[in-house]
Parts: sequence; C-alpha cells; structure tokens
Amino acid sequence: MNPIAFARALIDIDSTTGRETAAGEWLRGELRRLGYTVTEQPVADGRFNLYARLDDPVVVLSTHFDCVPPFFPSRIEADRLYGRGSCDAKGILAAQVAAAERLRERGERRLGLLFVVGEERGSDGAIAANAQPPGSRFLINGEPTDSKLATSTRGVLRVRLEARGRAAHSAAPEHGDSAIDKLIDALVKMRGMTWPSDPYFGSTFYTIGLIEGGVAPNVIPAHASAEVLFRTVGAPEPILESLRALGPAIAAREVLRVPAVRLRTVDGIPSAAFPFTTDVPLLDRWGTPLLFGPGSFLLAHTADEHITISELTAAIDGYCNLATECLRGG
Repeated sequence: MNPIAFARALIDIDSTTGRETAAGEWLRGELRRLGYTVTEQPVADGRFNLYARLDDPVVVLSTHFDCVPPFFPSRIEADRLYGRGSCDAKGILAAQVAAAERLRERGERRLGLLFVVGEERGSDGAIAANAQPPGSRFLINGEPTDSKLATSTRGVLRVRLEARGRAAHSAAPEHGDSAIDKLIDALVKMRGMTWPSDPYFGSTFYTIGLIEGGVAPNVIPAHASAEVLFRTVGAPEPILESLRALGPAIAAREVLRVPAVRLRTVDGIPSAAFPFTTDVPLLDRWGTPLLFGPGSFLLAHTADEHITISELTAAIDGYCNLATECLRGG
C-alpha cells in the first residue's frame, strides 16, 4: 500500500467527531481489501469502531479516526502533508496500517488494528472497545509524540459550569437576574484559585473552551454555561471541591474524567512526557500500553495542521520495531 495516498484519501473524508461513519465505511472496505478480518464495534448514532486482524493478536496498533472541526482537505507542499487529521491522527493511522502490512510480508500475523471514533469528544469509541478486548498483550496507541515514546500523559477533567438567573426586559434590568454576570464572576474568580500540583507532572492547568448564554441582546439572560477542561495531575476530587467553592450561583457538572498515566518505554528509543490526554487509560483491557506517533501535537487542532512526509514514512519502521519488541516479550 502507498501510505501517503492512503492517508490523503482518509483525510479527504470529513470525520469530525459525530460524523465518522463515512470514514469508517471507507476504512472497512480498504482493510477488507487488504485481507483482514474486520469487525465493526457499534458505538452510537450509526458510528462504529473497526477492529481488524489476521491471526489472534499479541500486539494491537490503535488510534482514532475522528477529528476536531473545522474540516479541510489534504494537500501536499514540498515534504508536508496538510489537512485535518494529517497529524492527529489519520497520518498515524496510515503509518500503522503500512507497518502491519510490512510485518505481514515478513511472515508476522499476530498483529491487530483498532481504529476508534470519538476520541476528541469524550472517548465513547474507546469505552465501547474496552468492553470487547481480544486478549492481546500489548497496545501501541498512536498520537503525535514527535516520534518519541511517551513516558506519561496528563489526565482530563471536563466540567460544565451552569448559572441560572431570571429573564427580564433589558430596559428594566433591576427586574432580572443575569446568569451571564454570575458566570463571568465565577470564571474571573477561578483565575485566582490554586489548583493541584504533582512533583512529576507539575501544576494543573485549564482552558475555557465553550461559553453559551442568553437568547437575545435585549433580554436579561436566564441561563449561561461554560465548559472547562482541566489537564489533571492526580485525582479530580480536589478540583471539584474548589469549583463547589464558587458559590451557590454556580452548578458544576462533571462531563468526563480520564486519569493521568505513566507508560512503558523501550531502551534505545527516545522518550518524553506529554501534557495531553489519550484513549490509553480507557483501553486498559487491550494490554500493556505504549504511546508513539509521528508529528507534533502543537500542530494538531490548528489551521496549519500538517505532518512531514519523511516523518510519517519513518514512523512505519518505528511501529514495526515497537511491535517486534513487544512480540519478543520485551
């Protein structure tokens, strides 16, 4: 297979989280054409993961094929492959399929492939996959790690902050109670709070990714909310306790938690810690995890998302070497 052509064909299918079905159907057809036994794992709303194998796998290569918005198609400029998912993680997926094919050419059939939906928005694909483990001993997950093995990743706590008020005509604000004002006050108060820290991971940090509120500019808003994503270094309970201290005007509802993890490394392969979160903690029944992939997460989710073709093709050998090491029981 041509990994660059494979990656471009997949990138050119819009698989923004929640819209992965068309990409899944294309992947299913390509994997079956290559001779794999392919199983669909239903997730929700017609979306599905794909699990492909030859013989019973000892090692599974895995990543996700959903992407953040907005979608934009592939293009090549010099040594760079651009497009949504080129770096995170469709280019990685193409390298993993190419690695499985290269190992099969050498007679190795004890590899599987797991490609999941939903990683960018709640990991519902990984949760579904973890209910159907194949008995593999190792899981090599793919995320952009600059072609280094990850020693660790942070966890995630996603929280929805909700404020309630009372609607009124904006010409008589004294008759209303602005939910937006309450939410702003809470968000400003959060800036002065101290969050948990860890000697290894460092301090917790957060981003406010979504804010919603109001119905019209001339109506005192009765509802407002914000989604806050914490990059955690330990148990999330201290964070939730701090959020409750924002006062009775704010309700904090937990949306998602994924723990921070330490990961296995291999002697001789460069390694580093990473501040992002992956599906790895939610796929613990698929074997001992390793995390490796070409590309930089600093380019993922950006309007300039790309991966160099040279690093993508070099990662094929990287996945082959990691899988071989695992197959040896290393």
